Amino acid sequence: MGFSKDGHWVWDFWVADDGELFHLYYLHAPASLGDPDLRHRNARIGHATSHDLTEWEDHGVVLGPGGPADLDASATWTGSVVRGDDGVWRMFYTGSAFLSPAEITNIETIGLARSDDLSAWTKDPALRLQADPRWYEVLPDRTWHEEAWRDPWVFRDPDGDGWHMLITARSRDGRWGRDRGVVGHATSADLAEWTVQPPLTAPGAGFAHLEVPQTVVLGGRPWLLFSCDAAHLAGDREGATGGVWIAPPASTTGGYDLEAAELLVDERFYAGRVVHGRDGLPRLLAFENTGGGSGFGGRLADPLDLDLEGARPRLADAELQKENS
Repeated sequence: MGFSKDGHWVWDFWVADDGELFHLYYLHAPASLGDPDLRHRNARIGHATSHDLTEWEDHGVVLGPGGPADLDASATWTGSVVRGDDGVWRMFYTGSAFLSPAEITNIETIGLARSDDLSAWTKDPALRLQADPRWYEVLPDRTWHEEAWRDPWVFRDPDGDGWHMLITARSRDGRWGRDRGVVGHATSADLAEWTVQPPLTAPGAGFAHLEVPQTVVLGGRPWLLFSCDAAHLAGDREGATGGVWIAPPASTTGGYDLEAAELLVDERFYAGRVVHGRDGLPRLLAFENTGGGSGFGGRLADPLDLDLEGARPRLADAELQKENS
């Protein structure tokens, strides 16, 4: 069945689990815009719930853009949800501010919203986390069409206190041209005060950007999941097929080997997230990037089972594996 919304495109998403329900937060924009590329400047965050990751009940919009001076002046983009030690749920999300109606130039900033019940969310203006130009490309550099600083993935440090945030970012190292995609990094002791750190990867790995990063343990090993389409492959990877990628990190908090990154599924699916079902088994959720072989799909696909028996995780569906190879 997947998840779709009548009259709307649905794409990037993230999931929170309260132990009883899975809470889906998804980007959507009206299909009446005509051009799917316009969805990015019209994105809102919706909310749906499910018991099984397959049948979803939609609850409508939970976050939309703010005022002209706000970090999300144009649109609210991808994020993640965690529960703090105080019991409060926190949504770290991307705010997008487009500089002109006629251009794709935008500034991306990470914001915060809070909730006691995963349904009603209130923005917290105290957080306005931006790219640090000591390490990351920023719009005044005039080397890219946007200030890339989005898709925050927040998780607790598994080996100690504090929290980590992985971010879609680009390096300031001009030697790599468009091949500057890196995993940005920030840390916090309390989910309130955040410090931007140097990137966790080096540029030159063949990706102009690494979107919706996620760390996940599969088969007893940590892995890094991210997405990059064919149009944003660079260097030696240019001209290859894009999609959802998987790479072996040394740990969930670093040592990501992007040179060893391989496709998990091609770009018929995108923005993949691994979610563990009630049976404890991991499944890949992704949105359908193409619809019927052409155009933009704009809906969430059914969960895809993973095969963890080999050297690295793969799709359990033999036909998808074959088409992906």
